[in-house]
This record gives sequence, C-alpha cells and structure tokens, in this order.
Amino acid sequence: MYFIKPTDPNPITPAKAVLLGLLCLVWLGTGLVGHDPWKPDEAYSFGLIYSMLQNGNWLVPTLAGEPFMDKPPLFYWTAALFARLFSPLLSLHDGARLASGFYTALTLLFIGLASRKLYGENRGWAAAITLIGCLGMLVRAHEMITDLALLAGCAMMLYGFAHSQERIRRAGISIGTGLGIGFMAKGFIAPALFVLIAALLPALFAKWRVRNYFLSIAGAVLFAVPWLTIWPLLLYLHSPQLFASWAWAHNIGHWLDYAKAGPGKESFYYLESLPWLAWPALPLAFWVVWQSRNRLAQRDDLQLPLVSFLVMLVTLSLVPNIKEVFALPMLLPLSLLAAASLSMLKRGAANALDWFGIMTFALLAILMWWGWAGLLLDNHAKITQWLKDYQPGYDPELQTAPFVIAIIATVLWVVMVWRVGRSMRRSVTNWAAGVTLIWILAMTLWLPWLDSGKSYRNMVASLKQSLPKQYDCVASEHLGEGQRAMLHYFGNIITRRGAKQRCDLRLIQGDKLSRPLLDETRWKKIWEGSRKGDKNEHYRLYRRVGS
Repeated sequence: MYFIKPTDPNPITPAKAVLLGLLCLVWLGTGLVGHDPWKPDEAYSFGLIYSMLQNGNWLVPTLAGEPFMDKPPLFYWTAALFARLFSPLLSLHDGARLASGFYTALTLLFIGLASRKLYGENRGWAAAITLIGCLGMLVRAHEMITDLALLAGCAMMLYGFAHSQERIRRAGISIGTGLGIGFMAKGFIAPALFVLIAALLPALFAKWRVRNYFLSIAGAVLFAVPWLTIWPLLLYLHSPQLFASWAWAHNIGHWLDYAKAGPGKESFYYLESLPWLAWPALPLAFWVVWQSRNRLAQRDDLQLPLVSFLVMLVTLSLVPNIKEVFALPMLLPLSLLAAASLSMLKRGAANALDWFGIMTFALLAILMWWGWAGLLLDNHAKITQWLKDYQPGYDPELQTAPFVIAIIATVLWVVMVWRVGRSMRRSVTNWAAGVTLIWILAMTLWLPWLDSGKSYRNMVASLKQSLPKQYDCVASEHLGEGQRAMLHYFGNIITRRGAKQRCDLRLIQGDKLSRPLLDETRWKKIWEGSRKGDKNEHYRLYRRVGS
C-alpha cells in the first residue's frame, strides 16, 4: 500500500499482545462444547455431519438417508474429521463444533494480517478485536454452520488483495485459496464476490491498475481451479442428476427464478439489521470514510475494504435467501475500516463509546447474575416466573465449575476495565471484553436453561419410547430438516418425507391447534408431544390401523 501509515503512540508490547490473544482465545473457545446441537441451523448441519460419519459417503452430503445438495461439503468434511479425531473424548456434536472454532480462528488470523498490512504493525489486533466485538459474530461464530468456512475464505481473499499490488505469489495463493474455501463452503457466492471485487477495484481507482495486481488476480484464478473443479467433477461422474440438483436447482436456477421475480422488501434487510449486527464496527467505519472522503482516490488502504463492503452488501441483498447469518462476510471489511479509524477518532467520541460499552455490559452482567440467582432461589419475582414459563423443562441446579468460572470471568472483566491503559484501542478492547464476559455468563450460568429450550434430545427420547417394537418405516409430513436430523442422531429414527410413502407409521409436525389426522379409521394416534416450552412445534405419531 502506498499510503503512509501513521505511527502508534501506544504500540502493542509483547505483554499486551499476549493479553489480547488470550481475550480472542477465551471468546473463541467459550461455548464450543457442552451443549446439544441447537435449532435451527446447527441441527440440520450436524445431521449432515452425522450421516457422513455413519454411511462413509464423503462425496454426497446426505441427511437422514437422503441426498442434501444445498451446499458443497467442505465444512461437513472438516467437522466430521474433528468429530472423529476427538471421539470418544468429546461427544460427536461437540467434536464437530470444534470445526467452527477452527474456521473462526482462521478468520481472526487473516483479518488481523490484512489489517496489519493495510494500516501498520499495531493495527492487526485492532481489526481482530473489533470483529469479535461485533454483535453479529457472538452466537454465530460458535455454531456448526457453513457460513464460518465462507467467512474464513473471505478473510483470506481480503488478505490476498491487500498484498496484490506488491507480492504476486502471496496474493495469488491467498486469494485463490480463500476463493476455493468459500466455494466449497457455500457454492457460487464466493466466486461472485471475487469477480466483482477484482473488477471494481481497478475500474474505480487508478492505484489498482498496475501490472502486479493483474498478475495476482491471474495467479489467484490458477490456485482456485482445483478447488472449483475437483468436487463438482467427481459429483458429476458419480451422479449427473445430483450434480444438476446442486448446480441448477439449488443454485443457478434458483437465482434466475429470483431474478425474474425481482427484488422485494427483503432486499433492504441488511440495511436495517447492520446497525446492530456490525456494532461497533459500523459507526467507526462510517467515520473514517467520511473523514477521508476527499482523499479516497489516494487511500488505497480504504478503497479495498470499502469496495469489498459495498460489493458484499449489494450482492448478498440480491440473492434468494436473506438471513442475518448471511451478513457475516460484511463484518470483515467493516472491521478493517474500523481499525483504520482508531487513529482519527476524537478523544470525546472514543471515551463516549468506551463508557457506553462499560455501562452496557455492567448492566447486562448484573441482570444475568440476578436472573440466574432468582431461578436458583425461586424468588417468585415476575421475571423469574417468566423465565420458568419460557423454559418449563428447566430444573435449576447449582453447578460448581460453571459458577466458579463465571465469578472469575466477572472479576477479571472488572480488573481489565479498570486497568486498561489509555490508547486508541481502549474503546474496542473494552467492548470486546464486555461481549466476552456476557458470552461466558451465558455459556456457564445460563447454558442449562438455554439447552433445555433448544435441544431435541428429550423430545426424541419420549417419541422413541412410544415406537412399536416392530414397524416397517416412518413417513414424515411437514417435518423440518433439523428435526429429521435430530431424530436420526438421538433416536436412530430415519424418516421418509411425504404422505404418499407407504409406511405403517406417520409423524406429522404442526402446532398444538393443528387438526388431528381425520382418517381415524385407518390411522391411530400413539404419541403426541413437543419440546417443553415450544409453542410452535408440535408432533403427532400415528400408526396404521391393523399394522
């Protein structure tokens, strides 16, 4: 980069680097183990991983015995390897979730390296700390979802682009590998982002119209070719029908159908949700762009993240499926811009953000401790009664190890907030520390309460007890992919989709107000239930009369 990087008056010493690294490690490791696969995304993701471990078919992702061709299988491969590597030390789902930690760690590493390249040696930590402070990362970074592999791939691409004007080989390897990982995680979205970013940078800004940049892009394409071709080719040779289902029905054709219909109100979803998903990176990013608006033509260190963010925002807003988890890649360029803003942030604004974070997380921590104590002591307060009604299956119990960890985390947070020295990183560091504290309290004090409401274990156990000793198969109606996956994992129950399946058992998902099966002369209800506290998902199991 040709922009002269400012010197940091408070450089990061080795001791500070160790503390920041520990903060990232604690944030990353908390919550990866110790709970069942949670609905909705973890349930079906682990179902694919579990099927892979059970049937040994690593080429075609399957869920409860049926091909599931929504995405390429890189994340499922990685999670299956982690599950097998750490079994029997960890349960299969806990071992598989370590893959999420692996890809999130790669994301933090490469976004930090990209920030260091763009803004100087002391700015790598700033981007990583800002990223873990983003509210949109808190839960999603600890779930079994393929989006984390895409996120790691995008971080590698940004790192490669940061080097593309100078180091051709490093840029080509990083961009190509990141592109390949993103493609093998989520399909065609990563190549689309790569093409648009690579084309718009030189089209909009003269600093990117250099020979090294174009050679870097050519090298990236070469390094990406194996990632982009090997699995699709093997899939096509194995089954042209499954290849067509993946490439056309779930991807290209789906996009074309959406394009014909035109964008709707959902296309503005990210504009509405980013203010909280990307907090505090978004206001810091906006500040640096606004302050440098007259010098953007000379600031190639800002051009890369700005163009990347705009490409991601527009592209992801114009795809068929729009959810908050799909906004994760946008947090990467915003974190880079936030790292660039710290040297330009006025002291009053930095102090305001700092105190806002301290007061917010102090209040949240107090409420979490108070609510947990109320449940444990059954103090009959209104909030306690609401918490009990929301999770009626939860039985409060004092667990020594989580309790001690929560106390230690709370005391360390108070000490850290009190002792952090004055620097341009103070506000984002304290914010990240506050986010980490709340996450630790959630994953220690509140984990049993959360797990009771998000796990299917008890519901599947109840259903399995009602199954007849002899039956042919179970047909499912309106049953979600996550539910089918958890039936397979917890109960070894494989369901066949559709009412036309000639099975002697039928499992129907609805709500409590749904009408029972009308043809009672042919079907008899033998079980009815749901997860405790879930008012939306209700299940009924029927047996064919005379079976």
